[in-house]
Amino acid sequence: MDVILLEKVANLGDLGDRVSVKPGFGRNFLVPNGKAVLATADRIAEFETRRADLEKAAAVRLQQAQTRAEVIQKLVLEVTHQAGEEGKLFGSVGMTDIIKVAADAGVTIEKNEIKLSDGAIRQTGDFEITVHLHTDVVTSFKLTIVAES
Repeated sequence: MDVILLEKVANLGDLGDRVSVKPGFGRNFLVPNGKAVLATADRIAEFETRRADLEKAAAVRLQQAQTRAEVIQKLVLEVTHQAGEEGKLFGSVGMTDIIKVAADAGVTIEKNEIKLSDGAIRQTGDFEITVHLHTDVVTSFKLTIVAES
């Protein structure tokens, strides 16, 4: 299935690229989410007329992501959680906890932007939380988990 990308998609292509993808990926993800359109002759002509507007919108989204990255990068958050004597948490600290603490600090982070490579955090200590704001903008912030006294 050939599609024209309406925005940059990681590991696939950039705005305006005509790529061949598996039908399920195109039908179930790219087209419904507005990331691509089918590459028919009419759609190609329509895309070329809209190309300047799409590039301008992509540049604005990139600038917004870079601005948010500067704010997020300065974050140092602390979570208090019940823990045993060896520092093992009773339960875990997951994405929803991190989002709530960031919101309390005045920064909005979406659930799909946080990447916890090892899953939920189950130990006390300092952690580096990775945030993917845009395909070209990846940042991180420091999260400290301390035991309740």
